[in-house]
Amino acid sequence: MKRIRKTSFFVLVLSLLAIFSSSAFAQEISQSTIDAIINVQKYDRAIHVMVMLLAGFGFLMVFVKKYGRSALTATYLLVSAAIPLYMAFNYLNVFGGTKVEIDRLILAEFAAASLLITTGAILGRIKMYQYLILAILFVPAYMFNEWILLDGGLGAIAKGAFVDTGGSIVIHAFGAIFGVAAAVSLTTRAEMEAPIETDAASDRFSMLGSVLLWIFWPSFCAALVPAEAVPATAANVILALSGSTIATYFLTVALRKKISLGDMANAALAGGVAIGSVCDSATHSEALIIGILAGALSAVGFAKIQAKLQNGLKLVDTCGVSALHGLPGLLGGLAALVAVSGIDSGAQLTGIGIAVVAAAIFGLITGKIVSLFGRREIPYDDAEEFLDV
Repeated sequence: MKRIRKTSFFVLVLSLLAIFSSSAFAQEISQSTIDAIINVQKYDRAIHVMVMLLAGFGFLMVFVKKYGRSALTATYLLVSAAIPLYMAFNYLNVFGGTKVEIDRLILAEFAAASLLITTGAILGRIKMYQYLILAILFVPAYMFNEWILLDGGLGAIAKGAFVDTGGSIVIHAFGAIFGVAAAVSLTTRAEMEAPIETDAASDRFSMLGSVLLWIFWPSFCAALVPAEAVPATAANVILALSGSTIATYFLTVALRKKISLGDMANAALAGGVAIGSVCDSATHSEALIIGILAGALSAVGFAKIQAKLQNGLKLVDTCGVSALHGLPGLLGGLAALVAVSGIDSGAQLTGIGIAVVAAAIFGLITGKIVSLFGRREIPYDDAEEFLDV
């Protein structure tokens, strides 16, 4: 009888151990499955971002009548250079790194987006191979700024203290200011006087690029946010874009008396730029307000501020990145001071200041270096480098 009891007890213990082990194993499998699903979802958003880079930015920049082939080819080259370059530096932990492969790819896409923004300021005034030189010089500068602002590099800002989830400052403002600074050395007197011609076809293609950017912008901002924050983030971005689109319409009519398709193709996107910093933390009403303010600011930038900026600095900002990405980007960084409870305002303002100064210095240096590799004979014209034009 005692032997039977001992055997039963032994069987019970083994059963409990088996149940416990299988439960732990199941839990481990479950977490592994969840991580895999999240990474696949990130992959989906990464592909959306790639559409933005190649088709969105590419077609947005074909508004220049005789430079469409060059704009699209430059976009291909810039994205193809920036992504592997960023990933190589990331693998080597030059400015910090991540072990999650899909996160590394998305961060590389962000760098490519910022590079394309920079390129918009000097589009049409450098040769095709100089775009590659620009990419090689831009990516390390971008990563250095990203490292300081987001990863606590040099101890200037505590890691996590700077709020910029969707890159209003790190991606948009940095890229715009870098590009405008580079344009100082990459704009000749003759180029300042050369007209940037458009026509109905180039404007329509540019609007197509804008529409693609508008559609996929929620994936851009939500690319790396936690899974539970994706729905609210996407809604915030769409509300901000809606606000900027409506504001752009009213401002372009008020300032120009008729609708400017250039304003609609560009300033309508300003809400996506500005909401980036707080895309996962703002309320829906705050997102809409930020979008309206960004659209209004951008429309005024295109209609009034851009010409004064160009005349004052003696440069040409081909795509108006100062009005689309620069001013709304700074607005987004500042909006975090209001929309994010418990924010370290000192860190936020310091981060914005560092990004502005770093972009201006690196942009000036890069523009000077790129200018050493030659000049175009005719700006904004495919015929100089393309066959059958």
